[in-house]
Amino acid sequence: MSNRSSFNEFLLLTFADTREMQLLHFSLFLSIYLAALLSNGLIITAVACDHHLHTPMYFFLFNLSLLDLGSISTTVPKSMANSLWDTRAISYSGWAAQVFLLLFFFSAEYSLLTVMAYDRFVAICRPLHYGTLLGSRACVKMAAAVWGTGFLYALLHTVNTFSLPLCEGNVVEQFFCEIPQILKLSCSDSYLREVGVIVVSACLVFGCFVFIVLSYVQIFTVVLRIPSEQGRHKAFSTCLPHLAVVSLFVSTLMFAYLKPPSMSSPALDLVVAVLYSVVPPAVNPLIYSMRNKELKEALRKLVQWVQYQHQ
Repeated sequence: MSNRSSFNEFLLLTFADTREMQLLHFSLFLSIYLAALLSNGLIITAVACDHHLHTPMYFFLFNLSLLDLGSISTTVPKSMANSLWDTRAISYSGWAAQVFLLLFFFSAEYSLLTVMAYDRFVAICRPLHYGTLLGSRACVKMAAAVWGTGFLYALLHTVNTFSLPLCEGNVVEQFFCEIPQILKLSCSDSYLREVGVIVVSACLVFGCFVFIVLSYVQIFTVVLRIPSEQGRHKAFSTCLPHLAVVSLFVSTLMFAYLKPPSMSSPALDLVVAVLYSVVPPAVNPLIYSMRNKELKEALRKLVQWVQYQHQ
């Protein structure tokens, strides 16, 4: 039995073997990464600078953009560097850090999406109590709970995972480090404890999912009772971006981790991993800004101010 400490580095999965395809992968990921940095950075700056956006909905969107920047920065730069320098290696400390940060950002983002569902529920179903239930102090406490919960979950999960001895080598069949790939490297008689943690995690994820679904059932029930078509349209428009982001986040993760083993293949696993770890952070700002007039106006003012400063 080889202990995990005997490995100083691990080998990640590469997207291509030829130099041309490696450079193509580097260029593609660089474009996506820069787009994610720019779009999320603009939202963060716009919400922070425009006092019209100092509301609970935009405060949570500000936090979502921070989490998206963190999650995509955990996986994409290392993958780009490996393609550029034609290597597969990641150090043991880098491996542990990547696992911890991914767990932290993903769990915090899912918790935040649950909080944002509560925000939409209160705004539409309890509008008279919105200022009381979602005051500035309450929003800060919710955000702190989201970040704190993500940190504690990631810390406990990472410590438990890295206490497992590894007997199956140091080759990770993914372009970043994730829990299922670590379990494949662990000894067959030692991974049951980690499976128990995953089961508990799945129960918590399912609980949040049920809360989001029930919130939107009540939201749609109230919206459909609004007599004016304009009122219904306005109410739906504030919910659809969040619902789209939740659907993208949950569906890709569920497909990645709940698909039958018969469907699993290195190529499919690679594509699915890109869909849930790279695409959402780049697409979420677009989803939120597409039909949001207030956010579009704030972004327009921000761009005009930047252009004026460079004249």
